[in-house]
Amino acid sequence: MSEENEELEPIHEGEIIEPTESITRITGMYKEWFLDYASYVILERAVPAIEDGFKPVQRRIMQSMKDLDDGRYNKVANIVGHAMQYHPHGDASISDAMVQIGQKDMLIDMQGNWGNIFTGDPAAASRYIEARLSKFALEILFNPKITEWQSSYDGRRKEPVNLPVKFPLLLAQGAEGIAVGLSTKVLPHNFIELIDASIKHLQGKRFTIYPDFPTGGEIDISNYNDGLRGGKVRVRAKMHAPDKNTIIITEIPYSTNTSSLIDSILKANDKGKIKIKKIEDNTAADVEIMIHLHAGISPDKTMDALFAFTNCESSISPLGCVIEDNKPLFVGVTEMLRRSADHTVDLLKQELEIQLDEVEEQWHFASLERIFIENRIYRDIEEEETWDGVITAIDKGLKPHIGHLKRAITVDDITRLTEIRIKRISKFDIDKAQQKIDALEERIAQLKHHLEHLIEYAIDYFKSLKKNYGEGRERKTEIKTFDDIVATKVVMRNTKLYVNRAEGFIGTSLKRDEYVTDCADIDDIIVFTKDGTMMVTKVDAKTFIGKDIIHVAVFKKKDKRTIYNVIYRDGKTGPSYVKRFAVTSMTRDKAYPMGKADKGSQVHYFSANPNGEAEVVSINLRQQGSIKKVKWDLDFSEILIKGRASRGNQVTKYNIKKVELKEEGVSTLKPRKIWFDDTVQRLNVDGRGELLGEFRGEDRLLIINQKGLVKTIIPEVTARFDDDMIALEKWSPKKPISAIYFHGEKELFYVKRFLVENEEREETFLPDVEGSYLEVISTDYKPVAELVFNKPRGKEQPPNEPVDIDEFIAVKGIGAQGNQLTKSKVKQINWLDPLPFEEPETTPAVEVEVNDETVVSATEPSNANAAAKPNKEVKDDNAPDPDIDDSGQASLF
Repeated sequence: MSEENEELEPIHEGEIIEPTESITRITGMYKEWFLDYASYVILERAVPAIEDGFKPVQRRIMQSMKDLDDGRYNKVANIVGHAMQYHPHGDASISDAMVQIGQKDMLIDMQGNWGNIFTGDPAAASRYIEARLSKFALEILFNPKITEWQSSYDGRRKEPVNLPVKFPLLLAQGAEGIAVGLSTKVLPHNFIELIDASIKHLQGKRFTIYPDFPTGGEIDISNYNDGLRGGKVRVRAKMHAPDKNTIIITEIPYSTNTSSLIDSILKANDKGKIKIKKIEDNTAADVEIMIHLHAGISPDKTMDALFAFTNCESSISPLGCVIEDNKPLFVGVTEMLRRSADHTVDLLKQELEIQLDEVEEQWHFASLERIFIENRIYRDIEEEETWDGVITAIDKGLKPHIGHLKRAITVDDITRLTEIRIKRISKFDIDKAQQKIDALEERIAQLKHHLEHLIEYAIDYFKSLKKNYGEGRERKTEIKTFDDIVATKVVMRNTKLYVNRAEGFIGTSLKRDEYVTDCADIDDIIVFTKDGTMMVTKVDAKTFIGKDIIHVAVFKKKDKRTIYNVIYRDGKTGPSYVKRFAVTSMTRDKAYPMGKADKGSQVHYFSANPNGEAEVVSINLRQQGSIKKVKWDLDFSEILIKGRASRGNQVTKYNIKKVELKEEGVSTLKPRKIWFDDTVQRLNVDGRGELLGEFRGEDRLLIINQKGLVKTIIPEVTARFDDDMIALEKWSPKKPISAIYFHGEKELFYVKRFLVENEEREETFLPDVEGSYLEVISTDYKPVAELVFNKPRGKEQPPNEPVDIDEFIAVKGIGAQGNQLTKSKVKQINWLDPLPFEEPETTPAVEVEVNDETVVSATEPSNANAAAKPNKEVKDDNAPDPDIDDSGQASLF
């Protein structure tokens, strides 16, 4: 044992010493060395200081650029070499840090190839590129008079402890670093918004700031959490589809580049998650990635898939960690800005106080100089033979004239008077001297006013920064609320599913067996077997379910529109039941029985109906005993849809020989109610936003935008809508569209009424004439417009004129020019309440109410049978309430 841990026993004479193992304790090493190293990495390398927002290497680069600053560009290699006098690390790390600062385009005026933040291309070698401090950096970063200095690592130079930064630079540039047991990630924010927020804070108002990225894109800040630990932001690329076969990405998410983005798209394509024809990168000054699609591939669905499976969407977790008083501090961006604004006020106060001292000192000496020359005190020293005598003589001569001075006269003041040249005394102009003193007094009064009104002065300072440097720094990243994309709904079907019904296997590798459907490797599969067992499992190469499989399909979570119609025997000798149910959720890989019996159940009839179809079947019993009726029809539309766990209604207690399909079914479900959520600009069936109506399979949506484009689409949740959309409603083919537009060539307003002639094609109803634009549009049957005319000079205002559009013009073709509305100068056109009109009656929907989160097209005849009373031969056998949870199990999905 070591001496400090155990007392050694005395050695006796003649005793043989056996060699023993030595134990070295390293507790002290861990406590001291490791903590020293961790502290060094945290304080000196990875985490920025809250005072100026710089890491040490960044601060030293800025100071080196200031040392070398002469207004001209310097080679970056020279700047890096100079920075090594402050920074005890290699040139590569300094050069990389300098390039990162330069690419933020705020503090460094760059010349040469500094790389590309869009493409990820690196900067040229430091010997080929040049830099100098920007005007903005010179204004906000440096003031040696209020800078605290410390010795550099080798003691040869002085470096700033912190730069006197008079701007929330940390929030503007952002910061990211990984230390030992600690990290930081402060996201960049908008230059102008930071200034506005600083002003609001100084005015005592509330403010909110959100990230803004140099790469643009879109951001969802719902969970930003003020930039603290636990927060998260989602960022997306900005893209659009100019036609049905092309998607163009114009802005990319923060923390990615076009190269990595394209790589992720190609990988997703190789895995079958998306299907693209080819991809082109045309990025130069601006991002442009063109994605070409195969014919028949939906661009809307592909865009959702890009967000779901590629780097077109990513999640960033901010972590506000800074250094304050040589200690890590976790703080939100709001508090960071408050501290920065208060720190700026303090720095401005120090600068004003220093300026005031300097100006008062100038005024003091100017006043002494005037007294000295105007009163010819310099003649009093002609007969003095010693220096002390000279000082005493001048002091004595000044005393009668210094009552208005603000401080006592020192020997240094008198010494400066003796240094005035005779030439200056001879050319001394009393009026100019007084003007100089008056100007200094005005400056003193101004500085004192600024100090007395320090907050107003700081606000004016921020406003001047915004005016001088805010041009071109508007927000680049659009703040939006993102819709949640379900991967299983946008993934491309990249593999084929097969089944061996007899042996009970399903999988993608059973290529010699029966083909079922295309599927994706992230899909779930629902399977029913002859013995009434039901199971949901993940797609795999080969999975055993159970022998005698009767149905296999891709499972859709929360799908309430797919209705299963089943007739089965419950147990080996039990009665037979009929049931209709939907499967909305299940525990994956768990077998569920059709009825209550454990064994011996058998399915007599099964059908899966994607839109709740209800067929008619014939029941045939085995002839036995005294059975009088061995055959009758059963209409599934008379069976209520209940929960999956319901046993159903008893059909018969006798043995069923067979069940035959007699009549194909029609849908018994109500049309889907579809809403439009303006927040995320997407359709949904969950009741969010504005109700557009109830839609059957053949119904379509009418869309009109400000450019005069009109089209109809099948309502799907993957559909995307332009920002300039002005009309969105359920399309009625016989309801005309009324538009009033300005004709650019004739410089008059025209009105036209038309119907959508081709539901599959996007068409424009405005003339292809420069200067034409859409004024107002209406989809009412009988709209009424109100014309507000310009007031003629010297005359009274003409009365407003109502126009019945239905009487004014008949319905014509979409390409017709229409009728001239008026020859008078129109100031404004408004829509009044439309005239009464009775819409054609439609068959009311009285079927079973079923909601679904997936909007797809399906044929649903309007004359579907309503749920009626049960057949007399079908009785309810303790069926659960239809509103009961149909799973009874915790869902893993």
